[in-house]
Amino acid sequence: MLLAPVLRVLAGAGATPVVLIDGPSGAGKSTLADALVEAWPGALRPSLVRLDDIYPGWRGLDAAALHLAEHVLAPRALGRPAAWQRYDWARGEPAEWHPVPSARALIVEGCGTLAAAHAAQSDIRVWLGADGRIRKQRALARDGDVFRAHWDQWESDWEAYREREQPERQATVVLLGTSGIRSPGIPPVGLG
Repeated sequence: MLLAPVLRVLAGAGATPVVLIDGPSGAGKSTLADALVEAWPGALRPSLVRLDDIYPGWRGLDAAALHLAEHVLAPRALGRPAAWQRYDWARGEPAEWHPVPSARALIVEGCGTLAAAHAAQSDIRVWLGADGRIRKQRALARDGDVFRAHWDQWESDWEAYREREQPERQATVVLLGTSGIRSPGIPPVGLG
């Protein structure tokens, strides 16, 4: 099962862990996050934050990572109220704020979640990769021509982030959509 390595690591992470899921566009981060919410052990489901709701436009990868650190992860780690601000893509401006309950576990998914500064403020860090051709097909099928016009720039920003932050090195669980799953002490499993 795809979630098995994540659920195994989750079992020892405490009552309200912070789970970060990162990887390139089209790798399946949203799908994995949704599946993790559904499979979450216990009655109280975790809060789910998607960086797609925070990026301030197509050049906003780094800004969203900073927003996550300043408004969600750092305050939560200090026991203070945390919240994130939605970006209204249609209007091209910041919108309403959304509180993040501290009494619930938290899952954050999106490109930029495994920035090096986020590691100390999280419990489980998942890297999800996939073949570049497959990723592009998935992303364009999901977002269509809107994303097609921005794909090259987004990929350039993504590669700069990846080179600078080395997010795979922050991961406690690595999932590879085209070749299998790797996690400390857990043998690879094909994704099928």
